[in-house]
Amino acid sequence: MITASKSSPMVLISSHYKSMTKSEQKVADYVMNQTEEAVYLTVTDLAEKVGVGETTVLRFCRKLNYKGYQDFKLAVAQSRVGPAEKAGGEVADTDSLDVVAAKITRQNTKTLADTLELFQSAGLQRAIDLLSKARQISFFGIGSSGLTAQDAEHRFMRMGFLVNCSTDSHVMAMKAALAREGDVVVGISTSGSTKDVVDTMRIAKENGAKVMCITNHGRSPITKYADVILLAASKESPLQGGAFSSKIAQLHLLDILTKAIEMQRREPTYGSIKKTAEAVLDKMY
Repeated sequence: MITASKSSPMVLISSHYKSMTKSEQKVADYVMNQTEEAVYLTVTDLAEKVGVGETTVLRFCRKLNYKGYQDFKLAVAQSRVGPAEKAGGEVADTDSLDVVAAKITRQNTKTLADTLELFQSAGLQRAIDLLSKARQISFFGIGSSGLTAQDAEHRFMRMGFLVNCSTDSHVMAMKAALAREGDVVVGISTSGSTKDVVDTMRIAKENGAKVMCITNHGRSPITKYADVILLAASKESPLQGGAFSSKIAQLHLLDILTKAIEMQRREPTYGSIKKTAEAVLDKMY
């Protein structure tokens, strides 16, 4: 039997093609003809482009012996690039340190510019209003996005909000189960497809909390539950999961958001920032 771990995805697709349903064959046709684009799509994006349900995409992946869509995308990405690309994206092994620094700087600068292109003042104002009136704010994220959630908790705590963050899937689920009307839950997921985060958003929504998300994909599972969507513009393939450019885009959005809230809540926010700053004065030389 051919296994997903030893055969290329394209070979597997060809070998299983005749045994697929017509809907699964539509997914196969798209992946084979639009491979470069496919590795950047979420399961929702791919399903919509092909005109099938998300469950069809997942069945297609499992028929090829992959654990799920992300596992399949990773295999496709690995099969499409050489060793140098796997290690460093657009940075070549032969580049000097000066060139490497210049390339990465250009990439990150473009990420910030592209995020600004996606900026929607109406969405940001909605986020400001929800967060400013929240009884409690919870930030949830896994992996690299979990680190962004911790940064967000620190920033909002200093601004005087009742805030917490979780990066553990079990704790996230329990906190979401206790969320209620007046609370705001913010899910952070670059792909928008991180199952633990998406499930947490659903639970919080069902319990009456308002839900926000910070993601790179406007059409992804997490956005189905979000009252407010804030979009970052870093483009990641499965081989680049947790890329610094994605974190830079997330932090850039949070920087804009918190500065806008400071401006809207000037007196209470300034007072909290002053108190927290004074609280740690004796911790520094």
